[in-house]
Formats: sequence, structure tokens, C-alpha cells
Amino acid sequence: MDNAAILNALKKHFALEPHSAKILVVGLGNTGISVAHFLQKLGFNFAITDSRDKPPLIDNFFQVMPDTPVFTGGFDEAAFKVATHLVVSPGVSLTEKSIVKAIANGSKMVSDIDLFACSVDAPIIAITGSNGKSTVTTMLGEMTKSAGKKAGVGGNLGTPALDLLEQGADVYVLELSSFQLERTSVLNAAAATVLNVSADHLDRHADMAEYAREKQHVFSGDGIMVINVDDPVVDAMQEAGRRIVTFSIKKDADFHIARQGDAEYLMHHQQCLMPLALVPLEGRHNAANALAALALGASIGLDELAMCNALKTFKGLDHRMQRVAEIRGVTWVNDSKATNIGACVAALEGYERKVILIAGGDAKGADMNELTPVIKEKAKSVVLMGKDAGLIKQALNDCVPVYAAENMAQAVHISAGLAQAGDSVLLSPACASLDQYKNYQDRGNQFAKAVLGLLT
Repeated sequence: MDNAAILNALKKHFALEPHSAKILVVGLGNTGISVAHFLQKLGFNFAITDSRDKPPLIDNFFQVMPDTPVFTGGFDEAAFKVATHLVVSPGVSLTEKSIVKAIANGSKMVSDIDLFACSVDAPIIAITGSNGKSTVTTMLGEMTKSAGKKAGVGGNLGTPALDLLEQGADVYVLELSSFQLERTSVLNAAAATVLNVSADHLDRHADMAEYAREKQHVFSGDGIMVINVDDPVVDAMQEAGRRIVTFSIKKDADFHIARQGDAEYLMHHQQCLMPLALVPLEGRHNAANALAALALGASIGLDELAMCNALKTFKGLDHRMQRVAEIRGVTWVNDSKATNIGACVAALEGYERKVILIAGGDAKGADMNELTPVIKEKAKSVVLMGKDAGLIKQALNDCVPVYAAENMAQAVHISAGLAQAGDSVLLSPACASLDQYKNYQDRGNQFAKAVLGLLT
């Protein structure tokens, strides 16, 4: 779309015009900077505020936009008072007093995803869920390329959505978080899915019901709803009158798994797409991810053979069920990206034999009792570390042997002493990482370093 068409869309939906709008961008992270570049290109007046004294990206930002007003070290009331529109980054809670007050006084909320949706005429595929969304987004991006189309892949994963506009695409594949969706009002994806809903981010959302409602916003508009019928919360999101495509690893659906002879196959209705054994990812939950990606791609007409070819060579994501090494018959698996209970449950359920589990970190307000049944069924023992290790230990109530570790090196050392040939040791923390690490990547890298240290 050209700038005139984008400006018309912004005026229509948000009364957003360059000559009159005074926009405050809240948060100077990757998203905030992408918004700043977008607004500057279209000639808008804007300022930026950040609660941190010195946001990590501020020096680079001033090199590119030295004249932009930036307020740091807290939220400046004067900046909020004059703002006609707020663009609040996903990392900032909408319950901040300054934001609540500004909206009450008439400021309009616009998200980076709203700005993006007003700027493209190519199809958008929108993917959310508590677990698997990064895998499905990346997988579908590869499928789109395999089908001969240019894919713009980003959003909550990798490249901010607005930065994708510089590249152009035939199809945009966006991973969207609940924080992005709660502040987005004009998304109308050609196809969208909520992969699953389990406890996450309850430090920011009031309860599970509110969290699920925010996820459901991905289905706004009139596009195709891709529904996981194995998840009762998601299944209940179906809307009358909408075109719906279903997937399941447990029952019959539009995309499902069926056994023929000695092998299982990914199916589209009664058509065999490919053997499940050729999906090169560990865990049954990744079969569900594959079906979701196939369903989304088919919904916008991607060639199924091309999608299956991409799936057969898909390498998976770093820190997501990633095999680090096999040492003396013990397999070590890095699932550091499992930052919530649902992700850990999915990882454990993918194993037929019991594993040694390394878990713990910041539980983000989640109820750790939800872990107990699957750990009792799937874990030989558990090594706990981090801020909320005690909460998990209390929830487990001695249903399996539990060991305490101060850090990752100690957790790996303890696990190595427990493991026997044929065992798997799984790092799947069920918690966020920021209590001890820079991020989940740093946590996973420390795990891999400690594991490889066993070879010396």
C-alpha cells in the first residue's frame, strides 16, 4: 500500500492524521523503535517515554533520530496529558496509572499491530497460543517459501511487525502475544489460530478467563478460524457463520493423525499428506504444531506437497526441544523456551519413557499444582532451581524425588549423577528465566555449556 492509502486507513479507524495527532510511544524497545520509524516516515509528530533511566537501545536510537523528544526515568505526566494517541509497547502493562488516566481523558489506544494492519493488503496469518506459536510461525514461514511465495515472518517473534513493511511480502505470518492482542482492535487476519490456552502471564492478566479472552482477539474480523479441537477452551471459541478448519492429534478433524498399517500419517480429511515419522521434531505436541501449520497454509491456498517438503526439512527452534548431546547413553534436551506450565506439560507428554526434569525460575503467578499430575506420570525425578523452586516442590508433595540446585551447572551435575544409560534429561523449566538469567536463551545456553562440560 502507498502512504496515501495507509494514511486514509489510519484516519478512518483511529482519527489519526499527521497535522493534528500528538502521539506518545510508550516503551523504547524493539517495538517502540519500529513504531518510531513508521511514524517518522508518514510525517507524524510523536514523542517517546520509557520508565527506565537508560533503555538499552537509546544511544543507537538518538544516532538515527536525534531530534525526537524522549522522556526516561519514569512516565512523564505532561507527555501523557497532551497525547491524542498512545502506542503502548507489549512489555508495558495497560494498568499503569499514567496510561489509565490518559485513556480516561480521551487519548486513543493504537497498537503497532493496528498500524501494521492498516498498512498491508497482502494476507496476514495470525498465530497465538500459550505454547508452540514460535514453532508454528517459523514452520509456516518455511512452508510459504517452499510454496513459492515471499513470506514476511515476525511480530512477537524476531522482526517487529512494522519492520516487515520495508521488505514487502506475498503473505505475512505473525506470532502474536496476549499483550499484543489486548491492545489491538483492527486486525482482520485471512487465517488465524489459538493453538492452545494454559496458565501463563497471570502476573499481568487478572485470571485465566481474561487471558483466554485476549487470545481470542486473534479471531477478530471475518477470516478463517483454525481451531484445535483437543483444547476445550479453544474449541469453545468457534463462532457461528465463520469458516472453520479444525486440527487434532486425538480425534477426527479436518487435519488429523491416522494409523495405516504400521505407520501413522498426517491427514487432510482422508488424504495422506506424509508419514508422521518424517516430522523431524521430538514430542507428540510437535505433531499438533505441524497440523496447525498445514491447516493455516491450506486455508490460504498453499500447495500441500510444497508444505510437506518444507516440514520434512524443518530444523526446529533453538531452545525448543533441542537435543544438545548424548553422553554415555544419556540424552540431554534443551527446552528452555518452556517458560510456562503448558509448555512443560506438552514436553513431558511427548515422552514414552520417564525423564529426569530440570525445572524452576519465575512462575509468574501460575498455579504450580497443575504440574503435579504430569510430573508424577512422566518424571523419574526432578531437579529444581530458581526463585519459585519452593512453590514447585510444595506442589509436588514428594510424588517424585526432588533435588535442589543453586544454579544450572549444579542442576546438570546432579542430573548426571541420577541419569542412567537410556535416560533423557530434559530442561523444561515451566517458568520464566529473568530471576537468574538475561532471558530463556541465556538459560538454555548455560544448560548446553554445562552439559558439554561433562565431556571434559
